Amino acid sequence: MSEVVGTALDVIAAGSRACDVESATLDFKGDGRSADDTVANLAAALACFANAQGGTVVVGVADAVAGPAAFVGTRLDPDTTKHQVFERTDPHLVVAVEVVEVLGVRLLLASTPASSTVHSVSGRHTERLGPSCHPMSAERITQVMLDRRSQDWSALDSGIGTAQADAVALAHARSYLADHPSPRSAALARLADTDLLRALGVSTSSGTLTNAGALLFTTSTAPMTSVEQIAYVYRRSVSGSLVANEQLPAPLMTALHRTLELIDARLDRTSVNLAGGRQIQVGDVPEAVIREAVVNAVMHRDYRSPDRIVIDHSPGRLTVTSPGGFVSGVSTDTVLTTSSRVRNAQLAGAIRSLGLAETAGTGVDRMFAEMARTGYQPPAYAAGPSHVTLTLVGGTPNGALLRFVTTLAVETRDNPDAMLTLRALLDAGKVTAATMANAVQRSVDETEQVLARLAAAPDGFAEPTRESQRWVHPEYRLRQTAIAALGSAVTSRRRSAEESEHRILDLLRESQEITPGMVRVMLGVQPATVSRLLAAMVDRGLLARTSQATRGSGVTYGPGPNLPRREGRVRETTRHDAVPSRDITNEEQPEHTPFDDAFDGDHE
Repeated sequence: MSEVVGTALDVIAAGSRACDVESATLDFKGDGRSADDTVANLAAALACFANAQGGTVVVGVADAVAGPAAFVGTRLDPDTTKHQVFERTDPHLVVAVEVVEVLGVRLLLASTPASSTVHSVSGRHTERLGPSCHPMSAERITQVMLDRRSQDWSALDSGIGTAQADAVALAHARSYLADHPSPRSAALARLADTDLLRALGVSTSSGTLTNAGALLFTTSTAPMTSVEQIAYVYRRSVSGSLVANEQLPAPLMTALHRTLELIDARLDRTSVNLAGGRQIQVGDVPEAVIREAVVNAVMHRDYRSPDRIVIDHSPGRLTVTSPGGFVSGVSTDTVLTTSSRVRNAQLAGAIRSLGLAETAGTGVDRMFAEMARTGYQPPAYAAGPSHVTLTLVGGTPNGALLRFVTTLAVETRDNPDAMLTLRALLDAGKVTAATMANAVQRSVDETEQVLARLAAAPDGFAEPTRESQRWVHPEYRLRQTAIAALGSAVTSRRRSAEESEHRILDLLRESQEITPGMVRVMLGVQPATVSRLLAAMVDRGLLARTSQATRGSGVTYGPGPNLPRREGRVRETTRHDAVPSRDITNEEQPEHTPFDDAFDGDHE
């Protein structure tokens, strides 16, 4: 049983419904009215997984029932099931089947990887998108088949001669090459037209352009069914009426250049002062992210579709929708961690040669890291069989966060895992591998390795809390040095020791007697933290035990000999007394006292 399946079963046993934990790679089913019905449903689900990125079907769990009652078991025989799935699918699908026992109930797990072809059951083709299966159109089936057979449509001969290359489109290409940081690439700008096209890899030995070359540099409609390549609209608000509506025709090189100009002209930029007096201009959506998003849409869209790329722009928000679903094997849940898969390899190569996109496999990483370190939410993907939509939501950049990030090592600030973790710590105060796994699109164990590396790095900004550091998956918080350096960027700070002490004493005055459970509920902290806290207050004479029990839920506490008479003030009695708290400024770090140790790891 895989870690993903095991974790999902644990979540269901703890009280969740199976339908709430289903995903793009996991499905749950109960037995049908007959074994034939069950196998028919199972075969359809497995074919659906095989047509997407693969997955596992767990038979014997009711998907709409919560908790242990969901484990209803199954009567299916593994060998018979495997054979019948093979017979019911076209082309035949070989799946892995195993039987496991959970909570004393027999379950059957059937798994399949992504297939090299497209399978059907009873003539019906479906693919898994998110937690459900969707019908596949004839166009979508063709697209998936070509993707999986690695046939590069953009490398096919368009039959259009190189002499038809548009002069303006070539001039834009030369402009990008002249600005390229590599002298070798910059030198390409001085080549003759035919030599430049050959150097970009978009011409054939017979003097014609490939589909990639025709798209980039000609006005011909031959490679596509529509001459319009990109639609750009601008609104003064997300739901407002259109202020600009540009339909940008071929050549693609010119349409892309004009699109970037239109977006750039409407960006709202903020000046941010960095250390050393350096100042940078940051857009309400980062410019590097915008370019990557638009260029990725151009590189990876399905050019067999007649639809255009649509860019919807408003202040602090950019949405890019491109025709064609994700390349086979990629989904919204894995786009950050799946190895680079390119639908139009030759077109992508030419665009990268022009310096318009990152090297293969780093563009998405860069978008996630850049959005997080600027203080924005990560890119949001939505996808269907015929489209992929990327939404970027920005706003006013977080200057304090940007200043802090510039002090980190390059490999840290360019790492999306690190930046997403930093962003989460700023908001939540504490994170665990379980709470971060979805954000970084990794398993819980892989995420734990990420967090542990951050804590161990020389410039690491995270650390495990004292009470959880021996746990398999500790809770992580910001280091005090990072809190001080981040200043106003930190929205969740460690609880003031004196403030929490006042709350406990106020509770005691109201109730006359308190228990550890009352304190834990009031403060929302771990039991171990409550124990240390109350022990420290007993040692200082603020509280006194009023029960014979010294451990467990039976312990009670009453007023101690040093209980302050005035509300809100603690009498100074010993050298262990708490130091009065003070406000934390951008430059200051909270003073540490022995009393603070009782709150190690807890946040508001």
